[in-house]
Amino acid sequence: MKNLSHATHRSSLHLKAPAKINWFLSVLRKRQDGYHDIETLIQCIELYDGLLFSYSDNIEVISDLDIPLEDNLIYKSAFLLKKYTSYQNGVKISLQKNIPVSAGLGGGSSDAAYTLLGLNKFWNLGLSKNELSRLGLEIGSDIPFFLKGPSAFVEGRGEKITTVHIDSCVIFLLVKPPASVSTGWAYQNIDKLTKRAIDIKLFCQVLNNKDFTYLTGMLNNDLEGVVIKRFPVVGEIKKKLLEKGAVISAMSGSGPTVFGVFESEKKALSAAREMGSNWCKVVRGVGA
Repeated sequence: MKNLSHATHRSSLHLKAPAKINWFLSVLRKRQDGYHDIETLIQCIELYDGLLFSYSDNIEVISDLDIPLEDNLIYKSAFLLKKYTSYQNGVKISLQKNIPVSAGLGGGSSDAAYTLLGLNKFWNLGLSKNELSRLGLEIGSDIPFFLKGPSAFVEGRGEKITTVHIDSCVIFLLVKPPASVSTGWAYQNIDKLTKRAIDIKLFCQVLNNKDFTYLTGMLNNDLEGVVIKRFPVVGEIKKKLLEKGAVISAMSGSGPTVFGVFESEKKALSAAREMGSNWCKVVRGVGA
């Protein structure tokens, strides 16, 4: 994976775990296992958490997040991998958190995926990406994508991944209101399911041609309606982004972060100044 930047020295390893946006998200049906079958186009963006791996006898996670250890996806991933491989020692993982939590940007899943990637290297396990993906899926549906990105068409509950090439270097303004949306809650309360499939080849072609007018009609996030009903501010941000010059705008994942695509960094930064007290970040997409 291109954005796997690392530096090994004296038994420590540093990785950058990227955030993502969903260009579209179609929820097709509820499965018997309680999950939903989806179709989505996901792209990594240049917003990263930092993970530092160093030696320890036990599994330790150091961060300023107030999450119980048993719910921490980094800890879960390390614990699962240790159990799966019967690895004898531990690791200390220090997390520098830059991606907002419960924001629809995949930060927790990315941290988990890069924990698996990092420990595979740090513990010298030699597991394949497919093995890591199978393990990751036990913890979270977005994890396999982060092992195989930076851009992919994702189907099923997250396990079917087709890497796609998005070569346009897109400039995003991310805007997150002060609300947290649980992915589980969003899926449980979804009020409409998509029947029509999106033509992924056409979507990528239109995106790479930067034909945003045509793309507007193809953007769709089935979770957007249910989130806007509970958090109307999400709809207001979307509207404001378009008023301030975004060529397209949509909610990412289960929200509440909304992204606007801008023609230049200058225009994106100018719009960011109009977004009040909301968390804002201007980022580029990660190319293949």
